[in-house]
Amino acid sequence: MPLRDLTPKLLGKNLGNTAFAFKGYNVRNLGKTPELLAHPRYGAILERTLIEASEICSDVMGAPVDLVARVRTRHVETLADYHESIMLVIAAELAQIEILREHFGIELAEANLAYGFSMGELAVLAATNVLTMRDAVEIPLKMSKDAAELAQDVTLGVIFSRSGKMIDRNKVRDLCTKINAERQGVIDVSTYLSPNSMLLLGQGDTIDRFKKRLGEISDERIAIRKNSDKWPPLHTSIVWQRNITNRSQVLMQQIQSGFTAPAVPLYSMATGDFPYDGTNTREIVGRWIDQPQRLWGAVDTTLARGVKTVIHVGPAPNIIPATFKRLAANVEAMAKSGRSRMPVQTLSRMVERKWLAAMLPKRVNLLRAPTVRHINLEDWLLQQEIDHENHTTTAAARESADSELTSASA
Repeated sequence: MPLRDLTPKLLGKNLGNTAFAFKGYNVRNLGKTPELLAHPRYGAILERTLIEASEICSDVMGAPVDLVARVRTRHVETLADYHESIMLVIAAELAQIEILREHFGIELAEANLAYGFSMGELAVLAATNVLTMRDAVEIPLKMSKDAAELAQDVTLGVIFSRSGKMIDRNKVRDLCTKINAERQGVIDVSTYLSPNSMLLLGQGDTIDRFKKRLGEISDERIAIRKNSDKWPPLHTSIVWQRNITNRSQVLMQQIQSGFTAPAVPLYSMATGDFPYDGTNTREIVGRWIDQPQRLWGAVDTTLARGVKTVIHVGPAPNIIPATFKRLAANVEAMAKSGRSRMPVQTLSRMVERKWLAAMLPKRVNLLRAPTVRHINLEDWLLQQEIDHENHTTTAAARESADSELTSASA
């Protein structure tokens, strides 16, 4: 079904089978925010949110910040304004959720689940009114200067198995520990992407030294691909060098909000489960600072809960949709291999029969990956206005699309 045929009515009707995935910081965080800001229907909400975010950021950092001007001029981001990038991502996500609610009556609280990668988890806490916007961003803002300075000497590496076999996480962590003991920089896992891939962040030449010792992890074909950008080393033990974890936990004791549970089931990539109960927000966010992100756990949980649609929130979502896309491609390749060449749709229908799924292996829900619909929310929002103005979709096509997805969700 084309994106333009997914009507607001249809989207709202199927929230029980929908997950909201909030993006985190990336080296580029503008996305379609300028278009949404210039939009005649959405612009006021986004501008109001950006102004509030600018005031918070200015107050916390003690320097003037104008996110509205930054968006309108399409400011090119650098590590020097990392704090503004943090604020922009979270503000854009909150505005997108508010636009959904105000213009289309679609409530995040009615979704099957929600989660966020890195900063995205803080955005979910703010979007569900567990934290105020200020409480959600004050800690990463106050730590942003140190995090950006640490990033100057940090390289990101993607470790993956060329054979497709699982990589032993304990052996990866053990090798990191041995390299750290050489006292020539720290390397650590920042994200578990899948059973056969993860992100490493390392100081100096630690990524290169890790690469030379891959044989200590496995005899399988394992490779590392380095990224040329500089990344603040959140979710690793590198932040200990500036006492960022302890300082953040002290600040968490002083926040005014955080005494309610989220209205939507919130999967935490810091803990790998649904931990928020209204009493432990401070503890979990304190762990969020230096714990690796369990992205694969979020993907696995999404499929296990029978989700049929994932709405990607934020400007230019990247790592979460890319992870789902890789999984879907792997499942399709597996379905086409072998003698039976069983269609993906058939595999998916097998999984949806509860009695049969109960008899199949534990991770059989992963076979559903190719059939899950993914919506880039900023694109969808802009498409709604195009349809409204140009009347490109007929009522009959809309009704057919509604019937199609409703039947698939039954």
